[in-house]
Amino acid sequence: MVEHTLDTDSMKPILLHGHERSITQIKYNREGDLIFSCAKDSQPNVWYSLNGERLGSFRGHNGAVWNIDVNWESTKVLTASADNTCKLWDCETGKTLASLDTATAVRTCGFSFSGRYIMYTTDKTMGRPCEIHIFDLNDIRNGEPTMVIPISSSKITSAVWGPYEEYIITGHENGEICHYDLKSGDKINSCKEHSKQINDLQLSKDMSMLISASKDTTAKLFETATLGHMKTYKTERPVNSASLSPIYDHVVLGGGQEAMDVTTTSTKVGKFDARFYHLVFEEEFGRVKGHFGPINSTAFHPDGKSYSSGGEDGYVRVHYFDPSYFDFRFEF
Repeated sequence: MVEHTLDTDSMKPILLHGHERSITQIKYNREGDLIFSCAKDSQPNVWYSLNGERLGSFRGHNGAVWNIDVNWESTKVLTASADNTCKLWDCETGKTLASLDTATAVRTCGFSFSGRYIMYTTDKTMGRPCEIHIFDLNDIRNGEPTMVIPISSSKITSAVWGPYEEYIITGHENGEICHYDLKSGDKINSCKEHSKQINDLQLSKDMSMLISASKDTTAKLFETATLGHMKTYKTERPVNSASLSPIYDHVVLGGGQEAMDVTTTSTKVGKFDARFYHLVFEEEFGRVKGHFGPINSTAFHPDGKSYSSGGEDGYVRVHYFDPSYFDFRFEF
């Protein structure tokens, strides 16, 4: 097989600068016309993906916002924050619909596929265990969760809903990936292919595959239902985020040297470019430079014609692919 490198130098990004501190997560809505971003400042933003215009902000948190999600119809937004709250917002007006108080920082959050349920996970600190909280949106005003699942093992660092709302998929500080059943709350499946913390979990468009990004310098592809390990994408730096293209067999990885160590080395050593790999062959075929600092979050547009990355520098960069990307083929 001959590997051809994709020319990405001519891709001029749209720069979104509405955060004062490093980006923690970016997410497209289902149609892809909106980008939601949150950062270590207390103000999540929403943008038009087409031109990068800021549509508005969600004001109300008092600490870093670690995670953000939007429901299927783009009517509600969910945020998880270090100020010990998980907030539900009206997407159109930016008003707070519900604020769920917790004993420790909220690390992850997400809407279920139908949008009826939400889940969030709390940190293991101050003598309190890590927990998964599940709420029915019809009963959210009483503040009582439908279910609370205590996690006795390592802290959850990333979590997503599985297909059909049957289980929640969690990534842990020790590198483990688990399924937690929605009916019983039991751990029904697990694997430990990573040796260090999992920074990000993302599903493919049809939810049949799961990709994980880890501090152990790799991203790995799994079958969602069985957690069977299929592929590994190797780098030489911690991987903070990984996304699967909805139209091609492509994977984009974002990461870089730890932020605290960046000032001691040159920008070349830090390797802050987004890297593209072939899903099946595990071969790298392109890089996109630009961020001054590690990339903390990546996301493909739902139509596969562009992607975004959010970095430690506080910028979200929206890249629309050149024709060369769509013409690019691996040759045997």
